[in-house]
Amino acid sequence: MGVTIKDIAKEANVSYSTVSKALNNSPLVKEVTKQKILRVAKEMGYEPNLAAKQLVRKKTEVIGLIWPTIERIVLATLVTNISKAFEATKYSMILSVDSAETSLDTFKKFQVDGMIVFAESHQMVPEDTIPLVAYGVSGKRKVAYPIIDANHEQAMEQAVQYLADLGHHHIAYVGHLDTEDALQREKAEGYQKAIKKRNLKQQSIDTSGLDWYDGYLAVEEIIQLPHQPTAIIGGSYDISGGIVRSLHEKGVSIPNDMSVVSYDNIPQMETMEIPMTCIGVPVDLLAEEIVSTIIHHIESEGSDEFIKKLTPSLTERKSAGPAPQS
Repeated sequence: MGVTIKDIAKEANVSYSTVSKALNNSPLVKEVTKQKILRVAKEMGYEPNLAAKQLVRKKTEVIGLIWPTIERIVLATLVTNISKAFEATKYSMILSVDSAETSLDTFKKFQVDGMIVFAESHQMVPEDTIPLVAYGVSGKRKVAYPIIDANHEQAMEQAVQYLADLGHHHIAYVGHLDTEDALQREKAEGYQKAIKKRNLKQQSIDTSGLDWYDGYLAVEEIIQLPHQPTAIIGGSYDISGGIVRSLHEKGVSIPNDMSVVSYDNIPQMETMEIPMTCIGVPVDLLAEEIVSTIIHHIESEGSDEFIKKLTPSLTERKSAGPAPQS
């Protein structure tokens, strides 16, 4: 039989209620007494009865994360950072890569306090009474839950401005264009707006996917263009990796002949074939914002209806440089 609160109270020579308050970090217990009780509990191998605590608090301190896939490195990195961000809180996280409907049923069984969803489209956000926060594109619609928006349009504005300042007048964008994924669409639209604003030459290449090989194949289309770009903006980490490999095989020097800037600001950009200049909200900051927002949404018990647009940042490395002289 496991150690109980009454056992700890007897060993520490304090009352049962004092032990209970100490284990729940109550300010009503003197610090010296609290530390004594915690030490005794640890020495006796006390394991709290989580089920009983949940009944009292009516909280599980568990948050569910619905994610479409962990196959892509960027998403896996973000999931990892979200999990790490939870470590500094009293909450735990459970991850489901099932459909939104199946995940929701699972989370109900676990009685999660809240959910984080990846809102690639409106349909992916479940309508339910469980507090939720979505990572996605805010758009102009009204929502009954907080949305963390990584501001893809501003990221493309900054990427185009950076390359223009380096003297590039023909900048191509390589990404997934024909898709229901609102995140990918906003990147492409952001690029087009930034190019039009500066009267630069534009060329969008649809990869029809977000994988490494999609970026690799896109270079074949780029080299057949009548007017060759001097810079490419890749729509994702994986796409940009394929672009770099294909350019290298074709003898195109980066950045002397072609500059490449990638979306996705993750640490892995540093260890690519060529250290990649990248744009986007740093993944650790994005994760911290998502975690802090869902916790606030749960604990405030209010109907937060807001859009939080984050600020992208550009990290310079070795894949971009001045435009080559004609």
